[in-house]
Amino acid sequence: MRNARGNAFVLVLAVLLAFGGGLMAWLVQTDHGNVAVSQVRFAAADGRIVNARLYRPEFASPESPAPAVLAIHGYINSEGTQAPYAIELARRGYVVLALDQPGHGYSDGPAFAGGFGGIDGLTYLRSLEFVDTDQVVLSGHSMGGWAALIAAAVMPDGYTSVVVSGSSTGTFGAPEGTPEYPRNLGLVYGTYDEFSQLMWGSPTGADIVNTAKLQTLFGTDAPVVPGTLYGSIEEGTARWLDQPVQNNPMNHITTAGVAPVIDWVQRTTTAPFPIPPEDQVWMYREIGTGLGLLGFVLALFGLSSALLRAPAFEVLRLRVTPAAGLSGFGWWLGAALTAAIPAVTYFWATAEAAERLPASRLFPQTITSELMGWALVNGAISLVLLLLWWVTAGRRRGARADSIGLPMGNLFRTIIFALFVVGGAHALLAAVGGVFQVDFRAWVVVQKLLSQEQVIITLSYVLPFTLFFAVFGMVLHGQLRPSDSRAEGADAMIANALIAAGGFAVLLLLQYLPVTAGQPLTILEPLRTIVGYQVLVLLPLAAMLSTYLFARTGSVWPGAFVNGFWVTAYIVASQATQFAL
Repeated sequence: MRNARGNAFVLVLAVLLAFGGGLMAWLVQTDHGNVAVSQVRFAAADGRIVNARLYRPEFASPESPAPAVLAIHGYINSEGTQAPYAIELARRGYVVLALDQPGHGYSDGPAFAGGFGGIDGLTYLRSLEFVDTDQVVLSGHSMGGWAALIAAAVMPDGYTSVVVSGSSTGTFGAPEGTPEYPRNLGLVYGTYDEFSQLMWGSPTGADIVNTAKLQTLFGTDAPVVPGTLYGSIEEGTARWLDQPVQNNPMNHITTAGVAPVIDWVQRTTTAPFPIPPEDQVWMYREIGTGLGLLGFVLALFGLSSALLRAPAFEVLRLRVTPAAGLSGFGWWLGAALTAAIPAVTYFWATAEAAERLPASRLFPQTITSELMGWALVNGAISLVLLLLWWVTAGRRRGARADSIGLPMGNLFRTIIFALFVVGGAHALLAAVGGVFQVDFRAWVVVQKLLSQEQVIITLSYVLPFTLFFAVFGMVLHGQLRPSDSRAEGADAMIANALIAAGGFAVLLLLQYLPVTAGQPLTILEPLRTIVGYQVLVLLPLAAMLSTYLFARTGSVWPGAFVNGFWVTAYIVASQATQFAL
């Protein structure tokens, strides 16, 4: 009875967090009902369907058209990352169209098509009868900046000004900048930006002011001075640089990154409701969607426990076999290796996977394929080390197949159980999203629903990730479950989460320590470093869920399938699709 009440409490808490957070996010993004927020879909010039979110202030109408902003996200993001900009600009009276780039979010692929989507987005935005087409600003973050700049070059009379964050001219199809192109450019570039070498040929973000490329753009032969207006807004030659002390992903999640975008938009157009750039409320939406994300994770735990008490899945509840794992110094060594190996192999394994697994119909997402390759490498290494331990010490300590969680039980019911758990949590996401027009997110960690195409893509990747989590579970609950352990309780969940996160925490710390001292990343892998943020979050959550389920089933398989389905769906929904199905 006590467990049943506990399950009910967790599920009720999950629902309250999800809907409460969704309501909070909705109130902020709609400016308490003063801005209509809706999903729109329109056809690109080549027939692809583009998904976008439209923010329309209440007063905007054909009789009273409003100035507008096209907001474009960066690589492996989606329109939701532009919400801080969109919320702040919409409450100041701007119509904002935040689109999913091709192959991102719910827009048709492949990624990188159609000038990254900027041309089609600008064409659609200008077609809206409640938009003042004499005042249209192009805004983009990172790769979205290139989309904005390409659109500016193709439609030179279709915009008023451009503001890009963590981006550059003359990169990946964006034309080289001159003192005249693009018209009225604002640049926000963090001093710790990881992509400065790629974008500006500078070792650090702070040093771009000394590059010939930026100086040519600003029409000067001296170092560019942040905060100084170069050229003339009236003549369309204005240039302005802001350098917040932050890295590339922080541009769209800090007040210091959002403020200069608001400032430049208001300086180059006539704001219907001018508000100081520092006056920002978007972070309350982020808190709301973060609460929703927490509710989603709790739903995975609550649904797992509740379903295991249902008659259909009681067969999965096996007695946990006494532990026969490492202890003393051996445990600390094993834990250190388990934490370190995934981090040590990360850059090498993902690079190898990128080379050997180009985008194809079977594996159409480059980053997902890289993570799959890394997972398979680490699964293989962990399995070899586990077998060596088994042969040299495990059997002598009394280890058996069931003591490391290998009993399969009823495999069919295990799969159905996992589908119900993950599907139930996604049903909660769908319900909240349907009511409040939000997903669940906290900065770069984003839980989105799968599109129909992404469901098919998930089926391609789910088996390798599930096998990885099976080996991951055998190590955590077999080899690293100390022989004096009586149960896998909260202490084991915390310990396993720390083991799972430890290696990546150290890796990211080592990557960024030189950056804070004005140097480049230790290993010049900016994109994979940023992808590593999500690994740092997903691995410990998966370890906790695996531990929770092992304690209730005596097997690694329920946790492996739940984590396999959930994590694969999470990754696929958040990545770009390079090969359109």
